[in-house]
Amino acid sequence: MKITRLYSGDDNESHFDEIEIPQDNISDIGRLSDVQLAQGVVFRENDADYNLDWHNAPQRQYVVFLNGEVEIEIGDGSKRRFRGGDVLLAEDTTGRGHKSRNIGETPRKSIFVVI
Repeated sequence: MKITRLYSGDDNESHFDEIEIPQDNISDIGRLSDVQLAQGVVFRENDADYNLDWHNAPQRQYVVFLNGEVEIEIGDGSKRRFRGGDVLLAEDTTGRGHKSRNIGETPRKSIFVVI
């Protein structure tokens, strides 16, 4: 399964990368990854007009988008959109960080899996 990684570079800017989560365990219920250790889970809901200027991820976390759509911008001006079903590994805990902008008029729901 491919997911997007958002990380801090040596230049103090956030960067996007695509990583593959191996799913080598094949069973009757589908293809499974190895267990990923986690510290906790946070459930989040944002109003449709929620936007956040430059900020860092508060800790390393997977962000599992359940619905709505968000656009994330990094320092070089690159932007990516994430919607329900997408997974982001947010690791840009230092540097300038990123901007988040809600797209559309739907409140956004997501789950943070703290690692």
